[in-house]
Amino acid sequence: MEMLIEQLETNITALTDRLGVGSKLLAKNWFARHDFLSPPSTNQSTHDLPFQRWYRFKEAFAPRAVLDAISSLDTAPSTCVDPFGGSGTTALTAQFLGIRPTTIEVNPFLADLIEAKLQLYNTEALLTSFRQVVDDASVIRVDPREELWGAPQTLIAPGVGGRWIYSVQVAERILAYRAAIDALTDKASARLLRVLLGSTLVALSNVVISGKGRRYRSGWKNRVVPVSAVHRMFEAAFLNAVEDIVRFGRRPCTSYTLLRGDARVALANATTADFALFSPPYPNSFDYTDIYNLELWMLGYLKTPVDNRELREATLRSHVQIKRSFEATSSSPSLDRTVAELRSRRSEMWDKQIPEMVRAYFDDLIAVLGELHRVVIPGGSVMMVVGDSRYAGVSIDVGKILVELGKGIGFDLSSLSSMRSMRSSAQQGGTYDLDETLVHLIRA
Repeated sequence: MEMLIEQLETNITALTDRLGVGSKLLAKNWFARHDFLSPPSTNQSTHDLPFQRWYRFKEAFAPRAVLDAISSLDTAPSTCVDPFGGSGTTALTAQFLGIRPTTIEVNPFLADLIEAKLQLYNTEALLTSFRQVVDDASVIRVDPREELWGAPQTLIAPGVGGRWIYSVQVAERILAYRAAIDALTDKASARLLRVLLGSTLVALSNVVISGKGRRYRSGWKNRVVPVSAVHRMFEAAFLNAVEDIVRFGRRPCTSYTLLRGDARVALANATTADFALFSPPYPNSFDYTDIYNLELWMLGYLKTPVDNRELREATLRSHVQIKRSFEATSSSPSLDRTVAELRSRRSEMWDKQIPEMVRAYFDDLIAVLGELHRVVIPGGSVMMVVGDSRYAGVSIDVGKILVELGKGIGFDLSSLSSMRSMRSSAQQGGTYDLDETLVHLIRA
């Protein structure tokens, strides 16, 4: 354990030596707040880390994973690209290391979360905006049923079948704060305040985010959330954010590029980068956008069911929860063998399109890798944290398949390394026997 800490300290020092004294100290102070003993592929130990504590992100790796990846390179990069921005860990960590990030995110709430972390602030303007929002929200009156007419009916009481996520009174307060934020002319402040309001939504609700989705809290029908909790939680989130901005706002690199949209398309607008580091959605037949339904609807990112469908269709074909084309042409020995085995067991599957979804998933990732082959400089590294899946007893070795497919578009394998074992679903045994792997490719 002591050797691990010493190695991590060495990596931090090596990567920050090229920075000025002040920037180096700032970066080291931020990294010092991270629990480096926890697995790097999970962010469970980073919930209290400055900036990361602004929103409890479920699916992410820790800053240590970024640090380890960059430390393994022969030369420290000056630019990086992340096609699946998520909570912004890669981009934020890059800024602390003096590396200019380009990041892409299709989910509009998460895109705002990323930009809120990366951008610079005028703290006086931020405080003024906060006071204005609190004052305006106290007099704004919003009818939740009218404002959220296109949202799922379970969002607001009385809900459907006796189940609902917010009381009418709490929803009114949340929407009043949202309206006050939307009226701000300072867009940077508005973005941050919207994200911070979003960070309170699960705690104010009758549900929790667990595993792969939402579930109702135990005893939720007897749980009373006071209306005053909306302001109390929003204010606490704001004070934490201001503290982080004051202490760590002026990072070694303060510039960035954020591209909003489908990575398969948006990468065409990315400029040259020294390397890429990212973790795409896993082919586990789970629609990741579903986790963020509360934020997307309550904060106004989604207005109609059409908006919801368009967002879901802009994500990788890693799931079968919506009906769409799974036409695909990608082929490799391991992929073809896997799809053939899946098709032979189609009758055992809960959805008959899973074999086609799996091939389509790799088709989408190859589209992303094809763009990265253009973006990343010759000899540059592309690192992906990927996770295996299993259907009807058929294992999908995502890392091996991507290596085979990557060779066909000009990538050489540098290394494959296991990061952790993940638990399979109860239907597939429920044991920790699925690999999460770091795939390191070199752009030929």
